Amino acid sequence: MSVIGRVAAIAVSALVLSSNVLLAQGFPNRLVTIVVPYPAGGATDMAVRPLVDRMAAVLGQPVMVENIAGGGSTIGTARVARAAPDGYTILVHQVALAAMPALYKTLGFDPETSLTGIGLINTNPSLIVGPASLDAKDFDALAAWMKRNPGRTRVAHAGAGSLSHLCAVAFAKSLGAEINIIPYRGGSPAVTDLLGGHVDLFCPGAGVVLEQVRSGRMRAYAVTSRRRYTALPEVATVAELGHPELEITFWQGLFAPAGTPAPVIARLNAALREALADPAVVRTFEANGMDLFPPDAQTPDAATRLWLSETRRWSEIIRTNNISISP
Repeated sequence: MSVIGRVAAIAVSALVLSSNVLLAQGFPNRLVTIVVPYPAGGATDMAVRPLVDRMAAVLGQPVMVENIAGGGSTIGTARVARAAPDGYTILVHQVALAAMPALYKTLGFDPETSLTGIGLINTNPSLIVGPASLDAKDFDALAAWMKRNPGRTRVAHAGAGSLSHLCAVAFAKSLGAEINIIPYRGGSPAVTDLLGGHVDLFCPGAGVVLEQVRSGRMRAYAVTSRRRYTALPEVATVAELGHPELEITFWQGLFAPAGTPAPVIARLNAALREALADPAVVRTFEANGMDLFPPDAQTPDAATRLWLSETRRWSEIIRTNNISISP
């Protein structure tokens, strides 16, 4: 590059840096919108709404939640991926964001290059559950029964590409067992049929079936997190049961369009962390059986690292098992 070219490049870089600094210094000066790519009342919606008031107080501007559901969360995600990288339109998403690139062949955008992490919010493991009437009384007995009866174990999931679907596939692969996968249009009908004995197993987010397990109507065979689930501490982890490869954590976090200036990301992250430290917010998450990420995992880098590592993991599982859907 010529001297003139180098000088021009330096000037452009300085101009961009100056613009970013000015943007960050004035940020925010208007409403911040958090897009939830699912309907109101779901797990992702429930994870962000307790944070809104506290984040607004820290930022000094109103924060609004906007539900943009549809396309297996691809519509709302695309809205943020294509938004101006100024911090005013951000995304709350979960592990499904990591599965998205491999599941959908016609997204029209690349999540990995279109988004960046702001911070992680909470983690909620999955539970491998069956009806209380199932003959297998513990995990070892369940695994043995499944292997003795190839193809007979009816495993529900909440829809193609859902975490419960991916969990079912990973579970069967880990055990070396053949299963009969039964799709449902959401978790509620799957729970209903499980309780009715029409299916044998389900692998939902723990909060979905917490009360049924506590009441004894369902049996929890394992929790898929690295640590025991605080709401059901008596249930062993998959690692304790000899299957660490089945660690499947339902995590949620905030993301911004790629290119959002680092000072703006830092401002949003600071607001998120202050909200997560608020005792009232902590109590709300605890009441819903959700564990908050520790402070050292609430950083932008931690959010991006977890999301991209999960993307690699789920991409391999999805491609190996030929799972594909269209938005």
